[in-house]
Amino acid sequence: MKTQTFIELLSQHQDKSLLFEYAPNMLVGANYHITEVKHIAIASVDCGAQEDAWNETIIQLWESPSELGKTEYMSAYKALGILKKVDRIKGFDLDTQVKFEYGNHQFHTTQLTVSAFEILDQAILIKLTTELTDCKAKGICGVPEPETIQKEQSCCEPSSGCC
Repeated sequence: MKTQTFIELLSQHQDKSLLFEYAPNMLVGANYHITEVKHIAIASVDCGAQEDAWNETIIQLWESPSELGKTEYMSAYKALGILKKVDRIKGFDLDTQVKFEYGNHQFHTTQLTVSAFEILDQAILIKLTTELTDCKAKGICGVPEPETIQKEQSCCEPSSGCC
């Protein structure tokens, strides 16, 4: 989901609670706060020596231990207010992918992408998912498509010529 799409979603449903599902049927607690918004510029080189660059927006969610048992979730209105304040200080690149950084005692801290969202009667449910790592230089490295990969092959095996 693009940052602009997320902000527009909040704008269109300001009266609703904002919920995040970080794993199937597992919600970020109602005691969450938006503790940081990161504007990330990534410059990378893959295993095929190909350069790439892109930007991302990462919104950090944190569950406050002092608010355990809280039942009322943050509203889309409040989240939008936070993002508008961030935008005034450090403007968004609205065309970037938005990710959410989250972790708790049962779930490792990671960056999650939006896989889907649902508009419910009283809430916006943002469904998050993890992404698998991948070899971006499959063609250069001679890595076959996933359905033809044998278990012992890897992107950077010595005979691939890419590492």
